[in-house]
Amino acid sequence: MDAKRNTGEFFDLVYAVVREIPEGRVTSYGAIARYLGAARSSRMVGFAMNASFGVTPAVPAHRVVNRNGLLSGKMHFEYPDAMQELLEAEGVVVKNDQVQDFESRFWDPNTELAL
Repeated sequence: MDAKRNTGEFFDLVYAVVREIPEGRVTSYGAIARYLGAARSSRMVGFAMNASFGVTPAVPAHRVVNRNGLLSGKMHFEYPDAMQELLEAEGVVVKNDQVQDFESRFWDPNTELAL
C-alpha cells in the first residue's frame, strides 16, 4: 500500500473515533492516537482534524483539543471563535481558549470504546 492510501485509512479511523465523542465532552489528539495504537501520531490526528471539514458523515472536530484542554486547532475553523462557540453550545465552558473542568469533560476512547 502506498503512503497516501495509508494516510486516508488512518484518517478514516480517526474520524470514526471522533464521531463517538459524546456531545459536551472532549478528547485529545494523543488519546485518539493511543487508542489507534499509534501513540506517537498525535500530529497526524491533528492533520486528520484539519482535513475533516466537509467529510460525510460530519466529524465533530471541535471536540478534539490538545492534552491540556487548549483549543489548539481553532485556527482551522471557519472563523476564530467557531470552535469555542460549538463547544459552548454543547455546555462546555471555555475561557482563554482552554476547556474549563477539563478532567471531568475528558472522554478517553481507551476506556470508553472497545477495539
